Amino acid sequence: MAHAFLKPEVVTSTALGILEQELVMANLVWANPGFDFAGAKDDTVTVRLPGKTTANEYEWRNDRSADIVLSDIVEDSVSVTLNKDIYSAVALTDEELSLDISDFGAQVLRPQVKAVATAIDTGVKNLITGASYATTVTVNEDQFFRGVVAMRTALNKENVPQEGRVLLVGAEVEAAFLNSQMIRDVSQSGSDSALRSATLGRVAGFDVVVSNLLGPTEMYAFVPSAFILATRAPAVPSGATFASSQSFEGLSMRWIRDYDPMKLRDRSVVSIFAGFNVMRDTPAAGGSKKLVRAVKGTFVPTPDETPEG
Repeated sequence: MAHAFLKPEVVTSTALGILEQELVMANLVWANPGFDFAGAKDDTVTVRLPGKTTANEYEWRNDRSADIVLSDIVEDSVSVTLNKDIYSAVALTDEELSLDISDFGAQVLRPQVKAVATAIDTGVKNLITGASYATTVTVNEDQFFRGVVAMRTALNKENVPQEGRVLLVGAEVEAAFLNSQMIRDVSQSGSDSALRSATLGRVAGFDVVVSNLLGPTEMYAFVPSAFILATRAPAVPSGATFASSQSFEGLSMRWIRDYDPMKLRDRSVVSIFAGFNVMRDTPAAGGSKKLVRAVKGTFVPTPDETPEG
């Protein structure tokens, strides 16, 4: 009877699926849009964005004495640098592998991938919370729907696309939304991903998503293209006997498993390269480039009027 061993490619593909399920913030941003870092100077690539131009109108049935107006096509670009080497490495002794580990995927691989997912989400969180926003809106708890509409209006004024808008909130803002009973629940897919579990519903054209990585009163409205996440799987070393790299829907990961004979233990290493950046555009009113595809909300809780004593 032939043995049935899993190939490393299968295990890595499974790990990649686990990673996608565990990510919340990273699934809300523009993830790895076809970046090729091979040979890139300083590990940085510049991505060309679609050009913009203007349309003109030629007078109907004119005498053709005037020439048409030629318009310029203006392209823009954004750069992103791979500068994070995120990994999880664990050692498994002979005793643990023989007596304690009955399901490698559940007991070893999933905790490792979850740790990597948390690190990636934290990187996206730091990108969002540390960005400089062109617009900040005050959102009072007792009038928060009006505040959310003001955030929507700010995006509309900058011609930000309607599709894919997200309102990312902390715990206290989440409570205000849930208590308001103004959120419209949306039917979800059959996915059991962490993002689905974190999605509260819709309000004012936003998918409302909660994250405990944010401060309790933090809130941000944006579209995915406001923030950029690039990932790449490290190369598989030629000396690794059991290893693979895989990519799927903007995510890349490498998994290596080898044996340390000097200490009689296995080593499992999950790793990923990552880079982050903010998308800046010229505001509708003109001037220097700013972050206009996202709006920061300043949440003001309603004072507690409970009498003392």
